[in-house]
Amino acid sequence: MTSTASAVRGPGRLLAWAWMAGTLLLALGGCASAPPGDVGASRDIMTESDEPEARKRARIRMELAVGYFEQGQTNVALDELKQVIASDPSFPDAYNLRGLIYMRLNDVRQAEDSFKRAVALNPRDGNVQHNYGWLLCQQGRYEEAGRAYDVAMANPMYAGRAKTLMAMGLCEARAGKTAEAERSLARSYELDAGNPVTGYNLAGLLFRRGDFNRAQFYIRRLNNSDLANAETLWLGVKVERRLGDRVAMLQLAEQLKKRFPKSREAAAYERGAFDE
Repeated sequence: MTSTASAVRGPGRLLAWAWMAGTLLLALGGCASAPPGDVGASRDIMTESDEPEARKRARIRMELAVGYFEQGQTNVALDELKQVIASDPSFPDAYNLRGLIYMRLNDVRQAEDSFKRAVALNPRDGNVQHNYGWLLCQQGRYEEAGRAYDVAMANPMYAGRAKTLMAMGLCEARAGKTAEAERSLARSYELDAGNPVTGYNLAGLLFRRGDFNRAQFYIRRLNNSDLANAETLWLGVKVERRLGDRVAMLQLAEQLKKRFPKSREAAAYERGAFDE
């Protein structure tokens, strides 16, 4: 969704992945929102029939802001969002989206302020906690990020558990906690085996600690799908080489050279730089 979810690097360029743009979450309409004047109090989940007219009008404008955001029209989305907040300053979804917008604009201070406001209005919103956790992770504030992820995972109504476990794993790997990262990614894979980010990063962690057979399972599954790219093929080449399967290694290498001839992975293969 946003380019602020940059490549995550562990030892030796581990975990880089262009599709990490999908790590951030924007979910509207399903959040437990607090009515004005009841922030932080014990309450039921607000449903459509409970919404005051101001919230309903704000939600309609929010849909416009989301549309502009998804189309890459960031400034227009922000302008719409300012009007949403002006009409309903207690709308947590608005601050969540504002946080995503400022992340896209690389304005960390404004992004953090926005997520904090969203959390204050609705601490149980797993989507906000997830996004705030990813922002913290990008700043190297790993313990704080972990706490945000834990809050998201503690909500039994939260539907984004697989993606949050994936983000936890990436953040733990970035912090050098490889065992924890492997566990988080494995749990994420159990919930969503089709996520290429999870499969690739889990295979990478297993490869680095020498568990080549398990790494082969995950990377082969990914390379046999339409989601294979230069990074997955290169990891597959290195895994098959370690396992001594020369036929499989050469097949993957041919795909790499044919499909991604100008990639640095193809160049590394031509140099025989298998330890990169």
